[in-house]
Amino acid sequence: MKPRISLITLGVEDLERAVQFYAEGLGLATEGIVGREFEHGAVAFFEFESGLRLALWPRASLARDAGLPLGPAGSSGFALAHNVASRAEVDAVMAQAAAAGAAITRPAQDTFWGGYAGYFMDPDGHLWEVAWNPQWSLDE
Repeated sequence: MKPRISLITLGVEDLERAVQFYAEGLGLATEGIVGREFEHGAVAFFEFESGLRLALWPRASLARDAGLPLGPAGSSGFALAHNVASRAEVDAVMAQAAAAGAAITRPAQDTFWGGYAGYFMDPDGHLWEVAWNPQWSLDE
């Protein structure tokens, strides 16, 4: 297997609300919800750098597609990380997320590893870290 991730799918309770949070609240580009004509097909995609895409799909549709019963939503099993170029950018993204309705679970602060980071949860409870790591350079 080649170590490549090209799509991250988040199961959401309310697709319209989730799209509004990511598109309007966080400013991520999307063509909106597609696939409404298919049963269990409505989904929204957001294109990130390096070809990575984020998909928002109703939790019930994701569970059905995976052949699993719909289980409870969870928030601490994993975190998505958004790395930025400065401490100030961490603060700006955290403020933008809060203004869009995110719950700040840990305000941005100095980290034990020498960086600066904070955490928020989107309206569906998905955990995001916003971090500046002085050891990493980011392609702009």
